[in-house]
Amino acid sequence: MILVNTETISGKNLEMLGLVKGSTIQTKNIGRDISQSFKTLVGGELKAYTEMMNDARALATKRMVAEAEALGADAIVNIRYASSAIMQGAAEVIAYGTAVRFV
Repeated sequence: MILVNTETISGKNLEMLGLVKGSTIQTKNIGRDISQSFKTLVGGELKAYTEMMNDARALATKRMVAEAEALGADAIVNIRYASSAIMQGAAEVIAYGTAVRFV
């Protein structure tokens, strides 16, 4: 599966199959949440949250790819990511794009 954030793939003629997406809502356990809140007092990267968001993007991408594969897609073009806070310490990540087949 080819994944790109452009509208086309050089050298390929594309048949559009439709919108595909994948999403997840992730949170850290309360112990990690408390330890990360102390980090805000001194500044710096919140590594537990960085890891959480990386994991969330990977899972959302995996789910998007699975949806595209179910349509018989060869690639996903114009991929975008969005995130939003659901509650303190929890975030939703969605990955979406257009599934295409090579013709």
